[in-house]
Amino acid sequence: MNEVYEKLKLCLNSVREKTDFRPETALILGSGLGDYADDIQIEQTIDYSEIEGFPVSTVPGHKGRFVFGYVNRVPVVIMQGRVHFYEGYPMSDVVLPTRLMGMLGAGKLILTNAAGGVNVNFNAGDFMLITDHITTGIPSPLIGPNLEELGTRFPDMSEVYSLRLRGIIKKEAAQLGIVLREGVYVQLTGPAYETPAEIRMYRSWGADAVGMSTACEAMAARHMGMEVCGISCITNMAAGMTTKQLDHKEVQETADRVAGQFKKLITAVIGKI
Repeated sequence: MNEVYEKLKLCLNSVREKTDFRPETALILGSGLGDYADDIQIEQTIDYSEIEGFPVSTVPGHKGRFVFGYVNRVPVVIMQGRVHFYEGYPMSDVVLPTRLMGMLGAGKLILTNAAGGVNVNFNAGDFMLITDHITTGIPSPLIGPNLEELGTRFPDMSEVYSLRLRGIIKKEAAQLGIVLREGVYVQLTGPAYETPAEIRMYRSWGADAVGMSTACEAMAARHMGMEVCGISCITNMAAGMTTKQLDHKEVQETADRVAGQFKKLITAVIGKI
């Protein structure tokens, strides 16, 4: 058996020893957005440290646990804190939680993140519906022996972010009076923020937002047939867009400021997808 798949099975068995909950939808919460999971109808929580072989998040503001419960009567599993490539984990570990949630039963995945705005028309505090992504700056999570148990060797990525789910998100945002931008997300390794020259380059590529997560998780999820959507919270304008220096505190403060709108949108979306 493939070594990566063996580790997945080990984690799956470890979770199943603690709960038989079967989610329909998975949700990954980005920086500053983790409190959403505290307000749902919680059935059970499992700390990542309790799962044999599971990578543990080291980022401030990430609680590091799975929350199992219900949102609008829909069974969900929520990652309250994700694992990032810049923490030193191999990419197979970074996407392990995504694959695990799919193996637990989730057929749909909602990805959220805190991102830097590259589009000159964006402002800090905006929400951006991810229409596509660019992953040139990171290793593909599908490199290495293919996990035949999960998907095909050469998966199609023409529609990573489901048109159907994007339509639902736009409709729900409009009904809630939430302004929703749309654009292309670029995932980079981090942990340093990008230079102004790099941001100019990414804008020339067609990028609207940059971040250090999400796209690799979307690729892994699509590989195994999950339906994916993603929303970025533009927590700051990227380097060179303004005269301000960047820091993680600003990211968390902006995410906190718009958390109420975010919670309403995610709750509405989960009920409809």
